[in-house]
Amino acid sequence: MRIGLSYDLKECAAPLPGGPDDAAEEYDSPGTVAALARAIEGQGHTVVQLGGGADFLRRLLQNRPDFVFNIAEGRGTYRSREAQVPAVLEMLGVPYSGSDPLTLAVCLDKPLAKRLVAGAGIPTPAYAVVERLEDLAGPELAKLRYPLFIKPAWEGSSKGVRLASKLTSREQLAPAATAILEAYRQPALVEEFIEGDEYTVGLIGNAPAQVIGVMRILPKQPSPDFIYTVEVKRDWERLVDYECPPKVPAPLRRRLEGLALAAYRTLGVRDLARVDFRVDGAGTPFFLEVNPLPGLAPHYGDLPLLAQKMGWSYEGLIKAILAAAGERCKLPCAG
Repeated sequence: MRIGLSYDLKECAAPLPGGPDDAAEEYDSPGTVAALARAIEGQGHTVVQLGGGADFLRRLLQNRPDFVFNIAEGRGTYRSREAQVPAVLEMLGVPYSGSDPLTLAVCLDKPLAKRLVAGAGIPTPAYAVVERLEDLAGPELAKLRYPLFIKPAWEGSSKGVRLASKLTSREQLAPAATAILEAYRQPALVEEFIEGDEYTVGLIGNAPAQVIGVMRILPKQPSPDFIYTVEVKRDWERLVDYECPPKVPAPLRRRLEGLALAAYRTLGVRDLARVDFRVDGAGTPFFLEVNPLPGLAPHYGDLPLLAQKMGWSYEGLIKAILAAAGERCKLPCAG
């Protein structure tokens, strides 16, 4: 098959005047695109590099592939930006990997995703949304217990997640909210901070999805204040240990797997995802978010690292994603 590859490169992301230094954090490197192309070509397919944005539109119309392997994050600061490429592909009738536009948009809108999973009985930290500074006096915020955690409402790749995101007093709230509203040009999500370890669960497939594994993210220097921030991700080899499978009681691991599968189904995720949790001191997992478009960088993406620790090769991971999407779309690559 001729498989198109849609992606957004860091070097193509136009920075916003006065924007944050992590504005291009979720976009990919040429090395990731090359590794993904090699893995697809290794299965006997021809890769057509489509890129993202206006280039994607032009190349798609000029050189239409049979199928698109999509890792494009979309352009702008819109909460539906991850839906841009899949929406165009659906309009043109081109099958593609990953979730559909609705699921991608819902999952990027963290408050909306939390509302839906909470409705399905999945525990998630209590939260409030700050769309403007006047909301700081609202009743929802007044109900929350400190410490709190604040981050942009419509971002991925830990954009806007800093050490200063943990708030221990009300005096810190207004400056932190102002910084997000101005730098990221979107609402801020404020939620009760869950003291405990962070976990991510990798999943692949459809009806039913398969849990690849559970990974615990631990600081190399133990700290009760550890947060998986953007700064930590940039220096992960020095700062972080990835424990997979995690050295935890089997009931907790099964609980994380079950909640991840429930969130996957509730939000209509397809083909692949990572689901993030924090687990409190009593052993209760709290849903943080679903990433239905997880990074696939072979050497530092959380999903490839998790898969590697569970005995998967990078090529095997990409083959499994392609097979899941191909089976769903009834394509030859399903074999």
